[in-house]
Amino acid sequence: MEYKIFHNTQSKGKHGIGRVEGVTEKPSNWNVPNVLTSLRIIFIPVFAWLALDQRWGAAFGVFVALMLTDKLDGTIARTYNLITDFGKIADPIADKALMITALVVLNVASNLPVWMTIVIVVRELGITMWRMWMLRNDQVVPASKGGKLKTVLQTVGVALYLCPLPSWMDAPSYVVMVLAVVVTVVTGVQYLVDARKVNN
Repeated sequence: MEYKIFHNTQSKGKHGIGRVEGVTEKPSNWNVPNVLTSLRIIFIPVFAWLALDQRWGAAFGVFVALMLTDKLDGTIARTYNLITDFGKIADPIADKALMITALVVLNVASNLPVWMTIVIVVRELGITMWRMWMLRNDQVVPASKGGKLKTVLQTVGVALYLCPLPSWMDAPSYVVMVLAVVVTVVTGVQYLVDARKVNN
């Protein structure tokens, strides 16, 4: 996103030299939000290694830290007008890469059902590619109303599976992941319905 520092046409100084009253500037890509996003991408393999090695406490800690950077970089970018083209592209890639990686490693190293990962991944990648295709055709797809709930449920579900909890927590963890899958599918359908309403 560009931010403007009030600009005007040129005005003449006392020597008749044109003077620009203001300029339009883009935030530099070298800013805190983009650094946090980049770190999130860099540490995904570290998280995957910890989980695959079943170092659950460390994997849980890294996952929570990476999810916090997701919240933090967005807040900083919006507050200080540091939204950049790089951030617009890298941030959602980092988010989906982390979540998909977490689901897959839990399939391998834990007892998370594979069907849950398949449903979530197909929905996430499918809707993302569809939105990009619609945008290329000058059709804007509105954000899903349940998107935040979906993200919260996916995050909590994965965190429960990563956290070294007693066996009696297996059932609650499973229920949360089922809810995450249901909301993920429902919000995916909602995208299609809302887009049809807006673009008709």
